[in-house]
Amino acid sequence: MTRRVAVTGIGIVAPGGIGAPAFWDLLSNGRTATRGITFFDPSGLRSRIAAECDFDPGAHGLDAEQVARCDRYIQFALVAGEEAIRDSGLDLAVENPWRVGVSLGTAVGGTTRLENDYVLVSHGGERWDVDHREAGPHLHRAFAPSTLASTVAERFEARGPVQTVSTGCTSGLDAVGYAFHTIEEGRADVCITGASDSPISPITMACFDAIKATSPNNDDPAHASRPFDADRNGFVMGEGGAVLVLEELDHALARGAHVYCEVSGYATFGNAYHMTGLTSEGLEMARAIEDALGQARLDGTAIDYVNAHGSGTKQNDRHETAAVKRTLGAHAYDTPMSSIKSMVGHSLGAIGAIEVVACALALTHQVVPPTANYETPDPECDLDYVPRVARERRLNNVLSVGSGFGGFQSAVILSRPREKTP
Repeated sequence: MTRRVAVTGIGIVAPGGIGAPAFWDLLSNGRTATRGITFFDPSGLRSRIAAECDFDPGAHGLDAEQVARCDRYIQFALVAGEEAIRDSGLDLAVENPWRVGVSLGTAVGGTTRLENDYVLVSHGGERWDVDHREAGPHLHRAFAPSTLASTVAERFEARGPVQTVSTGCTSGLDAVGYAFHTIEEGRADVCITGASDSPISPITMACFDAIKATSPNNDDPAHASRPFDADRNGFVMGEGGAVLVLEELDHALARGAHVYCEVSGYATFGNAYHMTGLTSEGLEMARAIEDALGQARLDGTAIDYVNAHGSGTKQNDRHETAAVKRTLGAHAYDTPMSSIKSMVGHSLGAIGAIEVVACALALTHQVVPPTANYETPDPECDLDYVPRVARERRLNNVLSVGSGFGGFQSAVILSRPREKTP
């Protein structure tokens, strides 16, 4: 018998609010958290806007040692992890630690600390012969992306399968998908999963400036992220972290846990095509959606909402619109589809997990989050993108899709809890 996988806890650090209630309040009211960059002087950059988290690690329970050891993105994961474990009601002291796994994603890892410390050791970039004595004692931790999963595993004493997933902007979806398969295949009963990134730094912003992927709408940051809108001109950088507790369904029911939803399917494919480019036909994403539907034993007409990647770049919006049409057929035109990046920006590897949390909350509240700032239809994007205002909707199965640099295309299906059947 296939082991079913439940979501029993969620935690989140996101622009516009820390914690699930604040996050859902932002989404359901269609507010945007994008603004001018405050973390550093962005003068000279093409895009000087971002969706920043108002985050005080001390106020959210991290002590001075944790703050010193952990880059910002790991701090996000620790705080979100604490909320998720608390929300799940799990007593980790009575769990078998060898049956508790960790699967966390990140696209750019310790970029913030690496850049800050490089400025120190190179005297502002003036010296090639860097002075390592100027670096902080924990710089080596920022160099290894595996630090994310290992730190969270250490905090919660999880000794099962532990992995950091780095597949660009699908890292969060893929980390959740790998956790799902880890439990489904019997290698763990509980998995702490999600993703975190803190990419709002000069080097990251400059990278995306160079390929003109980010919006230059610096005069109106609140309305700069415009997925699917005809006047869109790139994404708005974001940051954040989301953690979910996944459990084998019988394990969750035996302890009387609240079940938000089930993960019923996950798939990922590569396009072997281009580092940043996408084909217009959406074949690779369609393949991932079809595979996930097959695992969930659903056809396209069973999908009630599509949580879009919706980055706000023309090639991405057209690519996934085509993929949804290809897999859902005529039903695509009757299925609401929206992008929360319009409100919280694009936090690279973290966003997939943040969007999975949004989907779990949408199923809970039976509400579809809107696409903020959607004003002018694009003839090549002709689906129902839920403009500006959240919509009540009967939701049983939701699809979340992601597209990542390197050609990664991923899909996750979440379903309302169903009666157990043989």
